[in-house]
Amino acid sequence: MTHVRTVLFDRDSILAEDTPDLDRVRPAPGAREALGLLRLHGVRTGFVAVQPGIAHGRLSDADVRAVNHRVDELLGSFDIWGVCPHGPEDGCHCRPPEPGLILWAAGRVCTGPADCAVVGTAADAEAAARVGAHGILVPDERTRPEETARAGHVAPDVLTAVRALLTGPPQGRVLVDERPIEAAFEKGEA
Repeated sequence: MTHVRTVLFDRDSILAEDTPDLDRVRPAPGAREALGLLRLHGVRTGFVAVQPGIAHGRLSDADVRAVNHRVDELLGSFDIWGVCPHGPEDGCHCRPPEPGLILWAAGRVCTGPADCAVVGTAADAEAAARVGAHGILVPDERTRPEETARAGHVAPDVLTAVRALLTGPPQGRVLVDERPIEAAFEKGEA
């Protein structure tokens, strides 16, 4: 059984399709099953979202809250949501790879970094590592090969990442079937 008490996910592309349009929000493949496993084992769940559209005036706080509520409706109630409303040029402490958003979210559910895991982008995994949390990269079409090479742990999908977390802290660099890193980018069987 895991000692991870809270798992934070990148909202866009890990849990749901990356869209500000409420009508287009859909769960990502494996997200429902992954969250169900965590909840069954009493692990708290949350998500974080980087929303530079707020800083640039393309989105309002209300738009982001509406998408967050929609994700909650589709995937079940989360223990915590966290949003970074800053643009990359703002130099904030909450935008990954800075760890502020992860520390804030974990603190809100009374979880220390060592008992927290973050499943998401390369920046999310780096932010987790900076504070001693368990970071797992789930590569997507935007992930660069050098980001995958730097990641401490890589899973081909969210469900694989969660299954690995439920057996204890992540062991090994490529989780579960120990496929080569290149296979994490392939669609279908390795």
